[in-house]
Amino acid sequence: MKPALIIFDFDGTLADTLPWFAAAFNEVADKYRFRRLESGHQHALRGLDVRQIMARQRIAFWKLPLIARHMRARMARDIAGIALFPGIVAALRELAGRGVRLALVTSNSRANVQQVLGPDVAALFCDGQYGASVFGKLAKVRKVIANSGVAPEEVLMIGDEIRDAHAARDAGIAFGAVAWGYNHVEALIDQGSQEVFLKVGDLSRRFA
Repeated sequence: MKPALIIFDFDGTLADTLPWFAAAFNEVADKYRFRRLESGHQHALRGLDVRQIMARQRIAFWKLPLIARHMRARMARDIAGIALFPGIVAALRELAGRGVRLALVTSNSRANVQQVLGPDVAALFCDGQYGASVFGKLAKVRKVIANSGVAPEEVLMIGDEIRDAHAARDAGIAFGAVAWGYNHVEALIDQGSQEVFLKVGDLSRRFA
């Protein structure tokens, strides 16, 4: 079934931010005094959810808002080096052209997202909810659904993290996992993903 509304995550789903995140991680670890990412350990972290990563890297819960604010500000500084994955623009335009409504839910800032998307691509989205806390995506997803008036059974959320899958599940909507983002696709499939997109082109081909 073609969804009436697709809610996209941004970082790791639409925008290729994992290399940037990996490069910034140890700078932030030093600033906020949690465990640095050892060489070669990035692969292991991609199989974990946020709570598991926090435990492994010894990140205190109370530091999360500070870390998130720092990361958004640092990305704003580096925004010229952030780009959408190849093929994303074409996929979004095809979906919108077929009458699928598009929305965004992200932990990133509105300014960062709009800068990377550009005005023409940003205009394809009927709603955007920005600045979600690490564990706050569910509320943003529910707000998008309420704003849209679309029944939950006609909504699909597409993302690259276990927390995206959890937000979709708790909101009572289907989840589609992408294979090119932060969490390994196998970890997302284990969360009960209803759709799996192995390549960017699958986003539009699946609902042709």
